[in-house]
Amino acid sequence: MTNDALWTRVQASFARQGLMQHLDARLVRVEAGVCEIALPYSDKVTQQQDGFHGGAIGALADIAGGYAGLTMAPEGMEVTTVEYKINFMAAFQGGELCAIGRVVKAGRRVIVTTAEVMHVAVDGKTNPCAVMQQTLMPVPKTY
Repeated sequence: MTNDALWTRVQASFARQGLMQHLDARLVRVEAGVCEIALPYSDKVTQQQDGFHGGAIGALADIAGGYAGLTMAPEGMEVTTVEYKINFMAAFQGGELCAIGRVVKAGRRVIVTTAEVMHVAVDGKTNPCAVMQQTLMPVPKTY
């Protein structure tokens, strides 16, 4: 599948992601086995100390890894998360988060991915925020 076709496939699904739409996340890059998503800082994604909330960070990593996996799933299939493990390395305010999901191994029944979440400050400086490992399962498309 070409990068244009992969972009179209992932973008169509991303547009149906209510949470990502609500949080103003945007799809940045889609390639075979790779997906990058950005999440801007806003009051929609903060915890009580005004930093990015772990739930928002986890969701961003889950979606980036999931869409990286989708690029490797057969046509007519979607993917669903079976499990993920995330390590939070630092808390940040302002700027945006950028998650890059990558496929480690794409099998017929299980797809393993990783995602690296970086904080991008307003001045462009980047710092590691979180890393995730995920297991996905291909499932038939139902829509």
